[in-house]
Parts: sequence; structure tokens; C-alpha cells
Amino acid sequence: MPRQLTIQFASERACLMHRTRMDPAGFFRRIPLLPHQMQARTTATADMIVLCHLGVPRLDAAEWSIAIDGLVERPMHLSFSGLTAYPRHTVASFHQCAGSPLAPLEPTQRICNVQWTGARLAEVLRDACPAREAIYAWSRGADHGSFGGLEHDSYVKDLPIARVASDVLIAYELNGAPLPAEHGYPARLVVPGFYGTNSVKWLTRVTLADRRADGAFTTRWYNDPSPDGRATVPVWSVAPQSVIVAPAPGGAWRRSAAQEIRGWAWADDGVARVDISADGGESWSAAALEPREDRSWQRFAMSWRPTTSGPITLCSRATSVGGATQPGSGARNAIYGVEIMIE
Repeated sequence: MPRQLTIQFASERACLMHRTRMDPAGFFRRIPLLPHQMQARTTATADMIVLCHLGVPRLDAAEWSIAIDGLVERPMHLSFSGLTAYPRHTVASFHQCAGSPLAPLEPTQRICNVQWTGARLAEVLRDACPAREAIYAWSRGADHGSFGGLEHDSYVKDLPIARVASDVLIAYELNGAPLPAEHGYPARLVVPGFYGTNSVKWLTRVTLADRRADGAFTTRWYNDPSPDGRATVPVWSVAPQSVIVAPAPGGAWRRSAAQEIRGWAWADDGVARVDISADGGESWSAAALEPREDRSWQRFAMSWRPTTSGPITLCSRATSVGGATQPGSGARNAIYGVEIMIE
């Protein structure tokens, strides 16, 4: 990237930080529903996870704008009215938090399924005429502050340009209403199928580049060891995962009475199969699985009749269209178990 662009950006960033009020400032989160509470196909906005590394900027849509720059022929500045002038597009998609960047292999079930509405990033970039050498899109938010013992002048992530055509949005609505402040008002990036850390909130700039972004949230955090352990890979594509939503943990079922085990499964490339175990993972049986609609999670279910009494652990295991399967442990998408009592 030309040095003059870097200097210009740093100056603009300082001005933005000076006028952006953070409320609250610093790390802020709201833990989402537990798996057995995830009964609805579409998650209510109030029940979604909130995770803000640096705090919540309070922005005015009338004063907000987004810059499109870097390796483009025609740099752009779009106002909010300019953004909403693009054709509206709605994507129904699961949205999953990758978990804490300080504990990247800790299993989590921080998942929801919602509807995003906004402009396609591909259509916005088309008007800026990306250069051939552009490989990555860097996205920057208006949030700033401290995290992990470091000061950050903005939250910065990147994604491959090749991904942009796949329903990536600059979203301004969530479940049919304007974005709440904690979810990125007035506009945010949404990358369906990628972990939520990549969907930058309070979006103020998209920069096209020939290399990955060099901020701490792309170099220090949100990178996993590669399969051979010799390198790291970005936390981008969502790995196959599933949760049982019924029965709930601690529930009691009658022996010999037919019951339905059901839940949700999801993956970036879609889920091809879900297996259920009623003995803590010793044996598995295939569940019925609905096809994926848009980029939503997929419902699975299986009728099961207990034949013995006592405590048991139910588990579900998803396999993606690409053939990847949930591991038993040691990963953020590790198999989730539900302990119940058979009476």
C-alpha cells in the first residue's frame, strides 16, 4: 500500500477516535442462550450474543460514512444514505462467536440464527474498481481502546477477496430492524459462514490490499494451529458443529417410552450428516437432517426409545458437506453432551 495512504489513514483515524464516544468503553459481552434454550429457528435480537473487544461506539448515522480505498481505481466515501441506495439484500444465516481469543481451543456453543439486511459488499467494491493485485479486504471499525494488554486504535480484520461474492454484506438491519448499538449501528460487515470475529461492527473503512492485515486481531489472535502444527491458519470458516436442544440437561425420561432427540447443526459449507449417540459417544446412529436454506442452521431429529435406567449422556456429531467432522475434544467445535436420567 502506498505510504501516503497509510499516513492519511492514520491522521483520519486519530480524528475519528477523538470524536467517537465509547459507551461502555472496554471489553463488553452478553452471553447468549444455552443450547436447550435455542428452540426458535430465528433467534430474537435480545437473545443474541454480544461481544465487543474494545467497547461500544455511539455513532450517528447522519454523520457516519464508510471509505473504500487501497488497491482500487476509484476510492469512495459512502454516506449512510448512499449505502442504503444500493439494492437491499437479506441473508438468513447462523452467526457464531469463535470464543475467547485468549482461549482459542475452549469449546463453546455461542451460536444464533438471524436475518441480516444490507448492501452486497461485492456491488460496492465493483463501483470502486478493485485492482487485479487486490487479494484481501481489510475491514476497520470505529471502536478503539485496550484489549489483551495492548492499545488498539481500531478493530481490524481481513478476509479473502474471493469470499466477497458469497453474500458478504454491509448490513444495516438485524431481524428486520435497524442494528442495535452493540451489534454495530449504523452499519457492519457480515460474512456468512465465517466466525463472528470477522464481521466487523461499526464499519468505517474497507481497504483492498495484496497482503493480510497486520493488526493484533489478525496476527496475534484468532489464528489456529494448522493440521501439521507447523503454521497457523486464520479463524475464518466455521467448522461443523451441532447442539442438542431437547432434551435439556438434567431432564428425566421414562424408560421404554419413545422420545425425540432434536437440535441444530451448522458449518460454513453446510452439514451433510448428523449422528446421535445415547451412550456418551461409544456408538452412533444417523439422525434425520433437513436441507439447508440460505445459510441458516439445519434441524436434526431422531426418535429414540431408552431400554435401560440410570444416567446417560446424549451427544450429537455433525459432518460437513466437505467431509470434516466434529472432534471429541480439543477444539472450539468439540462435541457437546447432554446428561439426562432415565427412570
